[in-house]
Amino acid sequence: MFKNNKIVSNLYIALICFLTYACVYAFRKPFTIGFYTDQPGYWGIDFKNLLVMSQVLGYAISKIIGIKFVSELKKVGRGQTLLFLIMLSWLPLLLFPFVSSPFKIACLFINGIPLGIIWGVVFSYIEGREATDFLGTSLAVSYIVSSGVVKAIAKWLQLTCEITEMWIPFVTGLIFFFPLVLLVYLLEKIPPPSTFEMSLKTPRIPMSFRERNFFFNKFRFGIISFIIIYIFLSIFRDLRDNFAADIWSDLGFSSSANVFTNTEIPIALIVLVIVAAVVLIKNNKVAFMTSQLIVIGGLLTVFLATIAFKMALISGFYWMFLVGLGLYMGYIPFNSILFDRMIAAFKLKGNVGFLMYLMDSFGYLAAVIIITAKNMLHINVNWVTFYSNSVLVASLVGLLISILTFVYFLSLSKKYLYDS
Repeated sequence: MFKNNKIVSNLYIALICFLTYACVYAFRKPFTIGFYTDQPGYWGIDFKNLLVMSQVLGYAISKIIGIKFVSELKKVGRGQTLLFLIMLSWLPLLLFPFVSSPFKIACLFINGIPLGIIWGVVFSYIEGREATDFLGTSLAVSYIVSSGVVKAIAKWLQLTCEITEMWIPFVTGLIFFFPLVLLVYLLEKIPPPSTFEMSLKTPRIPMSFRERNFFFNKFRFGIISFIIIYIFLSIFRDLRDNFAADIWSDLGFSSSANVFTNTEIPIALIVLVIVAAVVLIKNNKVAFMTSQLIVIGGLLTVFLATIAFKMALISGFYWMFLVGLGLYMGYIPFNSILFDRMIAAFKLKGNVGFLMYLMDSFGYLAAVIIITAKNMLHINVNWVTFYSNSVLVASLVGLLISILTFVYFLSLSKKYLYDS
């Protein structure tokens, strides 16, 4: 199959990666459908917010660990590593119903640490290929679909099967565990990039500390700018993801389980078409610059949609849809095509994992700070007001920085004139 039909092979690899990471979300997001009103808060912060803060903090720490771990990852033993990380994330969910409230918070912190490493391991199977734009986008849009799907399943378990909030995280993980084992086995069967693909995209190799330092210094301004843009995108994507139930409730959709999928699935399809279409661009420099234009377009969508919502030109449903679309148009290129094409455009030796985990470590730490500040400072506004005001400012600032970064890399690509 892999040798005889390139299109079928790429579709197969994309499907396996998509389903693998979609299943991983069953160990991360189901707890967010609960409100946990029967649990005590601490330090003036309600229990659910503490759960979210705890998991995001664990996730942020995992991204810092991942800068070294994923960038130095060898190809041998990746399947076992994936299964080990999944089991480590699932065990705290089993303990979650039994322990007292403070330890429940600790369970979510522990759950977040191994989960944050998994993306880099999965992406290592597909980077540096001729079709990485399509494959990486397929993997990345699983964030969108799987988040909505697992929340819908979790909500269904709560409403139909009468499973309590405390057991929903573990039971949802149980449903997806055995399919995930099969998918990891299939991942291991995917062949490495061919010699031809490596000539197109450059070989992807583990990176030492010295190589990572050289890489960063060579593109310092651009990488720092990307970090700032990514901080804005990841904060508000993560807030929308973790507090979707709260935002939808404030918008009047508290009793609907389908609202999660009614927005997220169309968003995923649109983003998949837009970002994966970059695979048609063979010149790596052009593709790299195009991926930045997609980010700019996403931020502009968020800004204009929020203005329209505040002016009552669109409903809350369409505002959530367009903000989600814009955020993922900005977020997905960072997780799929942007750095893969950057490495290829400038003919660098390294891997996507280093840059991606560098971005993520700052993005998730910033998300922790924002969530903590909102709760510790007792900002008494509803989620719709808080989210719409903050996303409006962030999208405008991010848009301006994105344009400056585009100009920087455009001038740099002309200066070095690398062949693609």
